[in-house]
Amino acid sequence: MKIRIINHSSHPLPQYATPQSAGMDLRAELKEPLVIQPMERRLIPTGLRIALPEGYEAQIRPRSGLALKHGIAVLNSPGTIDADYRGEIGIILANLSQTPYTLQPGERIAQMVVARYERAEWEETDRLDSTERGEGGFGHTGKE
Repeated sequence: MKIRIINHSSHPLPQYATPQSAGMDLRAELKEPLVIQPMERRLIPTGLRIALPEGYEAQIRPRSGLALKHGIAVLNSPGTIDADYRGEIGIILANLSQTPYTLQPGERIAQMVVARYERAEWEETDRLDSTERGEGGFGHTGKE
C-alpha cells in the first residue's frame, strides 16, 4: 500500500527497522535538545503529514526501549490518526521517571502501525446472546 506523505522534517521518512517489523519509527523534529522533567508531558513534533486511504488508521505506540530504560511513555496510547486528518503528527511524551530526560533532535520517539479498520453499525436490541463468561468482569477469567 502506498501512503502520501509530506516530510517537513530534517530526517528520512519513517522506516521499518527489520523486515518483519509491524511499526515504523517516528523521530522528534527538534531544533535543539529538549529536557522533559519528571512527571512532565510534552507534545513533540515530527514534521510529518500523511493522507491515509479510507478504511485505514495509523496507530501511535510507545517504543519499549524508551519506556524501560528511561520511563518515557506515549500518552493516549495507542493514539489514532484518522484517514481524514491532514495536520502534523505530534507525539505526546511523558516522563514517568524521577530524573529529567533530554530528548535529542532526530531521536526515535514512537512507532506508527498502519491498520485497516471496520466501521460499526449499531443494532439496538433488548437481549444479548448467552456466553460461558456472561457478565463476569475484571479478573473474572483468571484462575484461582
